[in-house]
Amino acid sequence: MASCAALGLTAVLALAGCSDSDSGVAADGTVTITLAGPNQWNDQAGTFGKPWEELIAKFEKAEPKIKVKTNVLPLAEFGQTLSTQLSAGTAPELVFAQAPHQPHMVTPLDEELQKPNPYVPGNKKWLDLFNQKYFGPDKGLSAAGKKEYLPFNIVSTGIFYNEDAFAKAGVTAPVETFADLITACGKLKGAGYAPLAMDSSNTGLGWTIKTISNMLLDKYYDKLNVFAGDGSKGKNAFLTDKARYRAVLTGEIDATKTPEVAESVKLLKQVFDKCATKNWSGIAPSSASIVNVRDFSSGKAAMAWGSPFGYGALSDVKGKVSSMPFPTITKETTPLSTEAPARFGASAGGTSYMIPSTVKGEKYKATLKFLQWMSVAENTQEWIDATGALPPLQGAKAPEATAAMAEGIWAEPMRTNGQLDAPKGATVVGLYDGYLLGSKTLDETLTNLDDFWQRLAKEQVDANEWGDEPWAKG
Repeated sequence: MASCAALGLTAVLALAGCSDSDSGVAADGTVTITLAGPNQWNDQAGTFGKPWEELIAKFEKAEPKIKVKTNVLPLAEFGQTLSTQLSAGTAPELVFAQAPHQPHMVTPLDEELQKPNPYVPGNKKWLDLFNQKYFGPDKGLSAAGKKEYLPFNIVSTGIFYNEDAFAKAGVTAPVETFADLITACGKLKGAGYAPLAMDSSNTGLGWTIKTISNMLLDKYYDKLNVFAGDGSKGKNAFLTDKARYRAVLTGEIDATKTPEVAESVKLLKQVFDKCATKNWSGIAPSSASIVNVRDFSSGKAAMAWGSPFGYGALSDVKGKVSSMPFPTITKETTPLSTEAPARFGASAGGTSYMIPSTVKGEKYKATLKFLQWMSVAENTQEWIDATGALPPLQGAKAPEATAAMAEGIWAEPMRTNGQLDAPKGATVVGLYDGYLLGSKTLDETLTNLDDFWQRLAKEQVDANEWGDEPWAKG
């Protein structure tokens, strides 16, 4: 890594975590490492929150010769900041894994994960400490097939609900079917609640239509599953994006002709008509982790789409907060249902960090120790409990309020990934809001969807250089 004197920029010095010596070791033998990434837990600019600070203090007590600094980067800028540093060789010891980078810029952890974790007596492979469903030998791999990052939690989503509101309205949780959801929304309205907190963000609408359409399009999974994960001909556990774009360009999925697409849009409207906050289109997004968190946390709304990262914003909610999956669409709701259960998927990659390839010597050893220590369930359980995070480790217990987001079939990957998103210059909300608000007919919406999906598919063909394949010429 370049020395601080050579860099010569104050901003870079602060972010790079340079030490006073080339070795990174202070005169008393102390090594300081820096972790840099966005704040996923609260809206504070300078800290990941008290639970994180307590976690770091606990590690530093266990390893008094290692100090860990946390550099909180703005959510909108972290990717560019860290990507630039990785390219320049000035990145700190740990960088948030979603930063754009080339494989040579980070150190693969595959070999280290095959060695014992020194913090666990009798452990033979560090990798064995992780839940193999999320971070096993074939999970959490980069495009190059390497384990570039170490997960501190797993990422998923679901429906937060207020147990007091459900009790007052006479609604039993979890709500199992779509038909039951519509009935429950009526009861919740009758009890004085907005059933489902919604705002004008892409998140709430996007998660809803994706979950609904994934269930209804499930009947096409086998037919459309023609590419393996590496893009070659074959099969995959879920439809690759390449397979989905192919389906649109070949007409195998056509918004104007595939009945399940129209049915998905109609069911989306049912949710917004019967459940969503009445003036949702005029409510500005207030959180990246919970849809319309203000109405849910204030008790006005009984349910809200959210992820575990939003749990910290719910500390003031009156009543106990729990979570559940989105309900399954059954034939009671539509004859087009195949009774495919609702899925969303839980995976490693939420709060995950990489070691830049420029980190060497004592700095590397100290950084590796921190990651190994973070891989011990008893070390992180208090942090997990306090933040609502879903643990990636064997033996760690998920918090009651968020546990359902990583349980059962809901935590398995979507088989079809639902309907496509929007192309450049458009938004997911813009694909559907006209129909939801009554300014466009269903037919107009479906025609627009087909046009937008064609544009998106062609954009991706160009971006991925698939143009020579016969299906891409459609």
